Amino acid sequence: MKVSISILALMAVSACGSFGQNNQSPDDYGQSGDTTYAAIPVPERETKIWEIFTPSNEEIELKVNKYIWTASLEVLDFLPVESVDPFSGIITTGYGRPPGGGQSYRATIFVRDPALDARSLHVAMQRRNGAAVPASTVRAVEDAILTRARQLRIRDGRL
Repeated sequence: MKVSISILALMAVSACGSFGQNNQSPDDYGQSGDTTYAAIPVPERETKIWEIFTPSNEEIELKVNKYIWTASLEVLDFLPVESVDPFSGIITTGYGRPPGGGQSYRATIFVRDPALDARSLHVAMQRRNGAAVPASTVRAVEDAILTRARQLRIRDGRL
């Protein structure tokens, strides 16, 4: 993922050299006696490509609980992480087997709120064979994540 971001940034920066610049004056157009083309002035742009990587004056506030987020990754560490988005609070995993288990599962974790509360966490699970995952299994995973999140909070001394 770092490679693709680096390549994208390199392509964007290399394109900045000539994008949106008009080094010719309006008098340079139509020198051959062709008057069908008129020079269209291009206004100067105030923003540069690197400005999209700098934070704006507005504060960016993450709306996820860091303890639930970390606990989710720790408890479900046997599942390969496919994508994470801390701004929306979604963690998507691929299929994996729990230690000592026979079935392959995948999970989508949604951390909805910054509070360390059961309402802040929603886990959806799926089996590889398409069979439904029992609600008790999903509830046990949610409980394990919340228990680990509380342990992390106590360890940080923020009780």
